[in-house]
Amino acid sequence: MKMSFKERDLYDPIYEYLTNQGYLVRGEVKDCDLVAIKGNELVIVELKKNFSVDLMIQATDRQRISSGVYVALPRPKASLRSAKWRGIRRLLRRLEIGLIFVTLNLSNPRVELVFHPAPYNPRKNSKAREGIIKEVQGRYKDSNKGGSSRKKIMTAYRENAIFIACCLEKEGVLSATELKGLGTGDKTYSILYKNYYGWFDKVARGQYTLSHQGRLALEEYSDIAHHYRQKLNDGAS
Repeated sequence: MKMSFKERDLYDPIYEYLTNQGYLVRGEVKDCDLVAIKGNELVIVELKKNFSVDLMIQATDRQRISSGVYVALPRPKASLRSAKWRGIRRLLRRLEIGLIFVTLNLSNPRVELVFHPAPYNPRKNSKAREGIIKEVQGRYKDSNKGGSSRKKIMTAYRENAIFIACCLEKEGVLSATELKGLGTGDKTYSILYKNYYGWFDKVARGQYTLSHQGRLALEEYSDIAHHYRQKLNDGAS
């Protein structure tokens, strides 16, 4: 049988937890769900059944009163390593808001202090930054509309494969070295070897030609293929 909980069911376990830590705890103080005081320390905890934007607005508003702001939620059934919960935890850390989980077992509720509010100094992901810049620079044109879903995305990798396909269409059979000489780039061998799209046929050791599927792809991506055909013609002139 599925248990139904209310936000107030989070109150008692947290009240007991903080009281045991030596705090004076009171509920519903000046619109704050729970307030705890110990010496000069003021802790504010907002109780919610689910994570939401409204909760974030509420918590950041409380930061105008105290730096010790926490949000308390029922412990999720989903893994905390899921993309969703990694993102939520990162957002809370960035906003310098603490996180408390309560396991809502009525016989023995358990409080888990996941992290305290603390100054957030994110490490920049230089590898991801470099990857984004290379991806942008590797695309001939803006072929994708932002926000699209369930649609093939034109990546720099796919464009590179189209360029290779255009070279093979023009020359017939080429090696990876010969293709790189035409400007197809450092990923040429990998694209041919993996043949992710099935656009290439290996006809001899290190020699490749365009497959039937590759010719159909050049028709499907005719605008981009036209760009690379023109590039090859300009290079030959």
